[in-house]
Amino acid sequence: MQTEFAQKVYKIVSKIPKGKTLSYKQVAKLAGRPLAHRAVGNILNKNRDPKVPCHRVIKSDGTIGGYAWGNWEKRVKLREEGVIE
Repeated sequence: MQTEFAQKVYKIVSKIPKGKTLSYKQVAKLAGRPLAHRAVGNILNKNRDPKVPCHRVIKSDGTIGGYAWGNWEKRVKLREEGVIE
């Protein structure tokens, strides 16, 4: 059972187009809880649905942040989409 906030987070992240990113902070704000960026990270760390491209969520400072499948895999996916070199 997902919380209403988690459902909003997944819905927002599902709409991030290939080659684009949002920060954890931006996702939290769009989901109605602007101070909940750490909660966004915790929610996305539990994601196992390939339809939710959580690799497209990065830290506000431009670094990639964490990823449930490992930072190396996140970096590979972002490289493939042309987000990073």
